[in-house]
Amino acid sequence: MTTPEERLSELELELPAPARVPDGVHLPFSFINVRGDRLLFSGSPKSAPDGTIAGPFGLVGADFTTEQSYADARMIGLSVLANIKAEIGELSRINGWTRVFGMVASAPGYNEQHLVVNGFSDLVIDVFGPDVGRHARSAIGVSALPLGFAMEIEGEVQILR
Repeated sequence: MTTPEERLSELELELPAPARVPDGVHLPFSFINVRGDRLLFSGSPKSAPDGTIAGPFGLVGADFTTEQSYADARMIGLSVLANIKAEIGELSRINGWTRVFGMVASAPGYNEQHLVVNGFSDLVIDVFGPDVGRHARSAIGVSALPLGFAMEIEGEVQILR
């Protein structure tokens, strides 16, 4: 059986470094919170290869197209996987994706948030397969997100203890 790390390699995808909080920013929470066999990940933006926050910043439907934002949501998936891997060691410890919640900062009238967050969902299924990767999901439009992010995605997975 192929591991998620092997599948990432097959897809020619690389994980960035785990997320780094910008200097001067205080976060009174963890990016990853493990409780028993549940792992919850906080709302995450895209990370640069070195783990610094890389946005995107702005409004989808004004500053970015749906297609650009789909690609960014896929990259957010890689950032989430990097954070999870840093916490639990091997991605093969994930035995089920439970829930994904995507928030998209949207220009007035923009209504393709579901297509944007498909970038994240498609990555999860590409890496973990349809059984482990299957998840419940919501995608909503919001007027603004912290630090001007164009989107952030949070969720929950089940892990082997």
